[in-house]
Amino acid sequence: MLLTLVVLTTLLGIFASANKKKRMQVFGELYEFNEDLILNLRYSREPLIKVAEKYKFIPQILSGSKVLDGKDGETISEYTVNLGKTDALSQIEYLNGRKQVLTRYRDESRTDYEKYGSLYVKIFFMVGVLAAVLLA
Repeated sequence: MLLTLVVLTTLLGIFASANKKKRMQVFGELYEFNEDLILNLRYSREPLIKVAEKYKFIPQILSGSKVLDGKDGETISEYTVNLGKTDALSQIEYLNGRKQVLTRYRDESRTDYEKYGSLYVKIFFMVGVLAAVLLA
């Protein structure tokens, strides 16, 4: 029973850190997608959907689904609103301009996940251990 309590609270910590992990994955994919699009526009010129196939979240983003909420969701919407709307040269300029913003978000989300992701798990684990000790 006490072990179950510790396991459940640890799972709550993992669940609490899942949003940080998802944010890190989304912005990591978005950065890589941006790089792939630049290369694609310069050399192969495949359709946008074809470039997005190898990613988990990018097809959802391109279809209009919100994968992140708040300011992050607005940033993603601002990024995708101009994709495929102009000629290749203008698209390359646009994507190169967005690279710095995506780099900042990618690095920031990775740092947040590394810092807070494990912290949430540790805190909830300690809460479970404390509750188990108090109940014992």
